[in-house]
Amino acid sequence: MASKPKKMEAEDADVEAEEGAEAAPSKGWFSRKTIIIAAGAMMAVLGGGGAAYFMLSGPKETKSVALQAKPAVFLDVPEVLVNLSTTGNERTQYLKVKVVLELPDAALSPQIQTTMPRVMDAFQTYLRELRPTDLDGSAGLYRLKEELTRRVNAAIAPSRINAVLFKEIVVQ
Repeated sequence: MASKPKKMEAEDADVEAEEGAEAAPSKGWFSRKTIIIAAGAMMAVLGGGGAAYFMLSGPKETKSVALQAKPAVFLDVPEVLVNLSTTGNERTQYLKVKVVLELPDAALSPQIQTTMPRVMDAFQTYLRELRPTDLDGSAGLYRLKEELTRRVNAAIAPSRINAVLFKEIVVQ
């Protein structure tokens, strides 16, 4: 029986040697196989990112293109003085407005000059219907500016202006 245990010990040693040989190459996360796979994945990501950058960035132009901005064209509108709408028992309040029209180009100025009576009529009829509370705060002035722009554009149609700009607004 003594020979039998020695034979078993020899077989156990061979099995342990084989297990050790299999376990030796894979020591943790940094095995040779893992490093090669990680390097390949990194190359694919960097290569794809570089290719996408060069494809999507488009051609580089070295010419400096100067943007030609049109100079602003402004047209003064005569001063408007109107009494504001009241409920009867309030004192009469007046609104004095000086306005400038911002035009897209200078060629529009003569056309607006010929239709200025229509523009002034649109201003007068709208401003006389305002109440003093309609002009409270920046929101009230913004609404006034937008409504005056809309009315001027309606009066000079099919032409259009860019904006109505306030030079002076006095509520007294």
